[in-house]
Amino acid sequence: MMLDFSKFKGKKVKCAGLGEVLFDVFPTGPKIGGAPANFAYHCRQNGLESLAISSVGTDSLGFQARNLLAARFLPALLIENTKETGAVNVDLTDDGVPTYTFVEDTAYDNIPLTETALGIARQLDLMCFGSLAQRGTVSHKTIMALLDAMPKGSLRVFDVNLRRNYYSREIIEASLKRTEIFKCNEDELPILCEFARLQEKTAKAYYEYLKSLGIYCFIFTEGASQSTVFLNDDISVLPTPKVEVVDTVGAGDSFTATFISRLMQGDSLVQAHEKAVKISAYVCTQAGAMPDMPAELFA
Repeated sequence: MMLDFSKFKGKKVKCAGLGEVLFDVFPTGPKIGGAPANFAYHCRQNGLESLAISSVGTDSLGFQARNLLAARFLPALLIENTKETGAVNVDLTDDGVPTYTFVEDTAYDNIPLTETALGIARQLDLMCFGSLAQRGTVSHKTIMALLDAMPKGSLRVFDVNLRRNYYSREIIEASLKRTEIFKCNEDELPILCEFARLQEKTAKAYYEYLKSLGIYCFIFTEGASQSTVFLNDDISVLPTPKVEVVDTVGAGDSFTATFISRLMQGDSLVQAHEKAVKISAYVCTQAGAMPDMPAELFA
């Protein structure tokens, strides 16, 4: 069944980013992040009613996470955990492209399944999740259960975010069964095509594979080159704007959040894509994944 976004137009869409809340530790100091939380933040900037769902420790970083998300007016269900709050050390190349070193067995690897989280999931229109938080068995089970609890007709976004060896074919396949919208980048595509046993490792071939699974929206980003979006039988390709890059952390999350938010608010495929490109380019000019966003960007 092809995707129809028109049913969301004029509705106060409720969405969540489910998975890691963590600190990106730059040479200049820590900044709050985590792909699902970034997604939720940028959905909220685009007018959706959004929150982050994750787990943090009782340590100082956990305390900071609550305060920083509150300061960004992003509601969050951050379930307390005996593990340390998640962190990732970020090193930047000269052109602002990050490499990551992840702390393991953290709070977001052990997100407990609670009645509060289930109650939220049952009311959502949209949920974004990835593969990183599923490296932990506890979080994997919780994420699957919350996705399964969402109402019929809601949308689930799998932004795969392959990091190091923190993924498997089994996790990818289980996640795809619970997905209506899929996103990956040019580094992830060959791995995904291998998992899907595709001989042709192209975005078009992978979209045909996704459609065989009932997934009719595929967001494919190629960094500084271009981005391609497949939606039902349509396709949009746009070049990436040339900007003065500070860092690219969170740019992909802002792209995905903006694109889907705009579609749900009635924009056409091309209009939503153009806005996503514009917003993600701005994020690249700022430090961290959740910068202050000028109101004129959303005009």
